[in-house]
Amino acid sequence: MTVEEIKKQYPYLYETHLHTNLASACGHASGAEMARACKEYGYAGIIVTDHNWGGNTCVDRALPWEEWVENFFKGYEDAKAMGDEIGLSVFPGWEAGFEGTEFLIYGLGKDWMKAHPEVREATVEQLYELVKAGGGLMVHAHPYREEWYIPKIRLYPHAVDGVEIVNATHSNSKSMGHNDPEYDARAIAYAKEHDLPTTAGSDIHSTDLFGGGMAFKRKLDSVQDFIDAIRQGEDYVVTNGEKWYDKRGNLL
Repeated sequence: MTVEEIKKQYPYLYETHLHTNLASACGHASGAEMARACKEYGYAGIIVTDHNWGGNTCVDRALPWEEWVENFFKGYEDAKAMGDEIGLSVFPGWEAGFEGTEFLIYGLGKDWMKAHPEVREATVEQLYELVKAGGGLMVHAHPYREEWYIPKIRLYPHAVDGVEIVNATHSNSKSMGHNDPEYDARAIAYAKEHDLPTTAGSDIHSTDLFGGGMAFKRKLDSVQDFIDAIRQGEDYVVTNGEKWYDKRGNLL
């Protein structure tokens, strides 16, 4: 199947791993700027996944809980406002960090987080139970990445809803960091071994986009629609922006 045929069959591309400079210390652009760039690139939608208190956040951890949450979601809200204006779907998410081990949380927004201050002290397993009870989706992000801030690779096959098998920073030719395709190859094998659902994203921090993500045959209505599509095994393909795979990680 050619790239043109793939894009024709799966015309709705979603960026599922995106950071803004309003909540992620490593971000280089605002939510609005990221949304505008993604719309111009051709994405149908994005999920904003800024780093939480356990990761590289730029939101003051000393703030009272509700104030911290308000500030944390400014990146998403900035992107959502722009998305509504230009016709780009923008869904809520966040990236939870545990000493370098990170998870993408989809579907649990500001109100849920305000109501669950206990999430700040949760272990990986406790977070999974909270996310599951809240109806969200918890995906292990780049599980085999090796970096100075990741002291060891830790896997939780029984405490996640899925695995990010393609992270564009690992293999896209434009990536200037974390670049090693083997990280994705190992993630694909891991997901297959444990029969876990899969996702893909760019882990993008600036408007210099990679084009990674997940492409569906239809437009997704909401973040819950995205979650349901993953859980129910809907047909989709994944990409690092240059290579395309089926949802099990087989090269197309």
